[in-house]
Amino acid sequence: MERFINILIIDSDLEIQNGLKEILIGRGNNILSSNSLEDSIPIIQKKEIGIFIINIENSSEGLKIIKSIKENNSLSKSYIIVLAKEDSSGAKLVKGMHHGAVDYITYPFNKNLIRSKIEVFKSLYHKDQRIGQLLSNIFPVNVLEELSTNGKYSPKKIEKGLVLFTDFVDFSMKATKLNPLNLIQQLEKHFIKFDEIIEKYKLEKIKTIGDAYMALAGVTENNPEPAIRACLAAIEIRNYMRTEQDTAIAMKKDFWEIRIGMHMGPLVAGIIGTSKYNFDVWGDTVNIASRTESSSKSGSISITSSILEPIKNYFHTTPRGKIDITKRGGAIEMFYLNELDHSFSMYNDGAYPSADLRLKCGLPSIDFSQMRVHILNRLKSLLPADLHYHDIPHTLNVEKAVVRYAKLEGVSSEDIFILRTAALFHDAGFIMQYNENEDFSIKIMESTLPIYGYSKEQISIISDIIHATKYKVEPTTLLQKIMCDADFDYLGRPDYQVIVKKLRQEMACYDIQFTDEKWIEYQLKFLEKKHVYYTETAQNIRYHGKRSRIKNLKQKLSAFQISEQ
Repeated sequence: MERFINILIIDSDLEIQNGLKEILIGRGNNILSSNSLEDSIPIIQKKEIGIFIINIENSSEGLKIIKSIKENNSLSKSYIIVLAKEDSSGAKLVKGMHHGAVDYITYPFNKNLIRSKIEVFKSLYHKDQRIGQLLSNIFPVNVLEELSTNGKYSPKKIEKGLVLFTDFVDFSMKATKLNPLNLIQQLEKHFIKFDEIIEKYKLEKIKTIGDAYMALAGVTENNPEPAIRACLAAIEIRNYMRTEQDTAIAMKKDFWEIRIGMHMGPLVAGIIGTSKYNFDVWGDTVNIASRTESSSKSGSISITSSILEPIKNYFHTTPRGKIDITKRGGAIEMFYLNELDHSFSMYNDGAYPSADLRLKCGLPSIDFSQMRVHILNRLKSLLPADLHYHDIPHTLNVEKAVVRYAKLEGVSSEDIFILRTAALFHDAGFIMQYNENEDFSIKIMESTLPIYGYSKEQISIISDIIHATKYKVEPTTLLQKIMCDADFDYLGRPDYQVIVKKLRQEMACYDIQFTDEKWIEYQLKFLEKKHVYYTETAQNIRYHGKRSRIKNLKQKLSAFQISEQ
């Protein structure tokens, strides 16, 4: 499995730069270079650098660069390797290590040693990334920041924290009818979807307790309108479970039902434990939220009066009256949360928020996740069956590739969504016709995206990106170049032969036939004469593989020609 990383060489000697590039090119290494600290600043500001290689022959300049990098918090997880002549004094290398370097390499170069050292620190870098991701899944971002800064997290009292609970109806009884593996698979399937929805509305999942799911709003984040966001999430979770139920009934299968409850009020948030940390919240608000959920009926969402006031202008509710709080004692006024008012709904269906409401809640104006589901379902149902190459897997591969290139190129999060959208629509025109399909792709995109909150400016950018994938059209912007490179990412990948076999099969379905020899010539002509990788990233991580494809194809062609003589 390929792992990708930006490696920055800082050295004024071009010969050394080029020598290191030649050694490290390929293997997912995006090799960047600069002559000095000043030249490297624009690169560092734009791109996430995993490994620095810094020449310290001029020790004062080299140590200055290392110090500057170590003082930059955004580079704290980067690895620094110092570079010096083989006969340099050990004092230089010791100073480099003392200032924060993790290892050294010397020149003249030992290729195998350099590659092995880079692979070690590349592995450590990706391990750090995985650990960071794991910690972010366990702890809220603000908790992690305080832990990393102070080594501890002080308990916080929140005056208006919202607690959301979900629970599956009659779960214990259903659990007796399923084998343990199926039970876990079902729970995982549903909880993964809940996680997506909770993240979408910027809530914070706290934990699962058996079949119960707990999340917070307005506790670990400062996004506006926590009550509205929590209600939107609850409705989407409920509607997802209703869809699952309808599907199961149609297929004459068993199904799970859910109930949801929410309450808002004062609580305390903190971390408990010494060897195993656990972030949690405590207080009467948590107890009331739990009782609100357990008192709700199957397939319904119950909220307390504490939540009604901030959401009453946006949602339809039904009064339940005062409901006794079991175990705790007392009663509290509750309501059923039904649906979003249609005037605030994106599709006029009471389910998903309009772009204006999303912005009010501090959410992106576009609903990318729903758009993605829509276009993929459309492609699955309408793309011709004889599209063996321009199929769903190709679209998903291109989407994955644009994300990879965009991250290595330092593209913003918003522009990554723009690129992903272009990737998802760029082959949609095949629904209409095989040749010159891009214009149809653009028309389908333009008629679809306004529904999901995309602005005219965003749609125009996406249109230009898709247009840039046309034959003989040269991409001009970075986003267009990334899209074109992602579309042909496979040319430099190890699975090239698998992909082109599907292309040949597809072309045959449209009466474009090749003999084996002509097929090799066709590939060579495209790879050598027509195709170009536009971004520095693609040139670094894919050209080496593409060059290998060309070499292999030439060998095959020579074998054909010899056999014919």
